[in-house]
Amino acid sequence: MKEQDSSMPTGTAFRILILLSLIHCINDALQSVVSAVYPLIKEDLMISFGQIGLITLVYQMSASVFQPVLGLWFDKRPFAWSLPMGMTFTMAGLLSLAFADALPWILFSVFLVGVGSSVLHPEASRLTSLASGGKRGLAQSLFQVGGNLGGSLGPLLVAFFVAAYGRQNIAFFSILSFVSILITIPICQWYKKKLNYYKTHQSQAAVRRESPLPLNKTVWSLFILLMLIFSKYIYMASLTSYYTFYLIEKFGVSVATSQILLFVFLVATAIGTLAGGPIGDKVGRKYVIWASILGAAPFALCMPYAGLTGTVVLSFCVGLILSSAFPAILVYAQELLPYKLGLISGLFFGLAFGVAGIASAVLGKMADTYGIIAVYHVCALMPLLGLITWFLPDLKKK
Repeated sequence: MKEQDSSMPTGTAFRILILLSLIHCINDALQSVVSAVYPLIKEDLMISFGQIGLITLVYQMSASVFQPVLGLWFDKRPFAWSLPMGMTFTMAGLLSLAFADALPWILFSVFLVGVGSSVLHPEASRLTSLASGGKRGLAQSLFQVGGNLGGSLGPLLVAFFVAAYGRQNIAFFSILSFVSILITIPICQWYKKKLNYYKTHQSQAAVRRESPLPLNKTVWSLFILLMLIFSKYIYMASLTSYYTFYLIEKFGVSVATSQILLFVFLVATAIGTLAGGPIGDKVGRKYVIWASILGAAPFALCMPYAGLTGTVVLSFCVGLILSSAFPAILVYAQELLPYKLGLISGLFFGLAFGVAGIASAVLGKMADTYGIIAVYHVCALMPLLGLITWFLPDLKKK
């Protein structure tokens, strides 16, 4: 049967969504390899922590700042084979990183890996929206769960296949990149049919791409959404980067126990991510954003005063509630500017990565100065920024 435009009443393309989630999983696993091999790079090249910071800066620039730029580029010049192009950058960067023996070479390698991420995230998110069949929240949740899983697998891959054998073994991860390129082939063929349909049905596409709000309200709403992303990822950075240190210092648990409790938190974030999108499809994005960010505030505020069992329970609740926000926020933003899916996806993914990276560095400095427990007293206030959700229009009514 001939492919139809995604604005037509067709069903959700679950096969495409599953493949996109799998690609997201592989990509984020490979991206997380970069930071996981920092100790090996430092030991091999005898570089300083300041130079490690420079590597992180170059990687974050290419993996975060470039995302909205490339998203806007592909909005104007759609390219059916963009996903394998992005994974090719990642594959080249990993091969280069495996054998780099000087800092400039390392910087070039992580730059290539970051560009791969900047191509894949906005483009895959665009295709997720096209394949949603109108269930955009569900589609984005499936896509995000793949990324969450991949991000947690990267350090394990390094621990099992690189740390004990040498940095050159990073080259074997290029096999995963090649496998992901093969997986993108049916996605690209499907997308090419979509693009061909758009070229022959320009009038229908123009109607479908109308923005639901005036320009000034659209800009204001996007500003609010960006502030919500800011609050969410600062608090999430405190948990993903420093939760184990907090548990060890405050409760004296072992490193192994702290890692298990961190895994409990990560499971909660995966469940919340999967649930947030489809709930938003049913009740409206605004209400999910309300509940996910502001709803996490009571648990976050109580956690610094709880015992070990209470901390584990509260962190699970925070992860479950707060992680449901991103699919709802991203889809809400895409609905504000449906003709700029790449720009919006790149902007929000890039901001999420950038804020998380910067927040981790700032919180680390704060922990050095005031102690790790003080970090959680301060960060517990961040979900209160969810109050600004009040100013978002309800797009479901429109």
